[in-house]
Amino acid sequence: MKPISVLLAEDHTVVREGLRALLDMEGGFEVVGEAADGLRAVEMARELRPDVVVMDIAMPRFNGLEAARRILEEGTSPPKVLILSAHGDDVYIEKVASLGVAGYLVKQTSAHRLAEAIREIQKGNRFYSPSVGERVEEYRQAASGKAPRFSRAGHPRKKVEHLTPRECEVLQLVAEGWANKQIAADLDISIKTVEKHRQSVMNKLDIHETAGLTRYAISAGLVESSVQVTII
Repeated sequence: MKPISVLLAEDHTVVREGLRALLDMEGGFEVVGEAADGLRAVEMARELRPDVVVMDIAMPRFNGLEAARRILEEGTSPPKVLILSAHGDDVYIEKVASLGVAGYLVKQTSAHRLAEAIREIQKGNRFYSPSVGERVEEYRQAASGKAPRFSRAGHPRKKVEHLTPRECEVLQLVAEGWANKQIAADLDISIKTVEKHRQSVMNKLDIHETAGLTRYAISAGLVESSVQVTII
């Protein structure tokens, strides 16, 4: 039987090496590539056309959710995406539900369960950690109007969905400490366009300083909390 081709997208080298070793031990998988940031994950998914992309969320140059969105929007038969994250917060789960990601596992899962998840989503099924699956369904029902759009605490959920994909990219890079000139070069747009997107983000969020944008990006799950060192 042909092995399932897998692309690993994870910014920590030791984690990528561990995942590769686990899949090699399980058998039936071929790791065709490794990406250390979200942009490279998108590029490699396009180049290699793996069956499944195993994607971390907190990565530089496109977080995993933005990278997943781009991958899933490419072509008529894009790779399946399995999110593998240390976090199970509602803000991540809601985004996963809206993107149509095939699976979501927390990193505390076993190697056997990871292999099982990859096999299942490669078949066209969905696979979630028990703590995640119920909430994904809740958010899908909320999106269809069958349930109220409130958090478990009873308050409207704070979302970034009203930002455009490009605005989310700019927000993430600003929070990671990139200057407008660097953002323009990385996204292949003009500095003036970066400034326009940045101002639009500030207006929509009603946040008008970089430190505030960084804190928001962290709370929304666009960047890891370690970025807070840049705003002390």
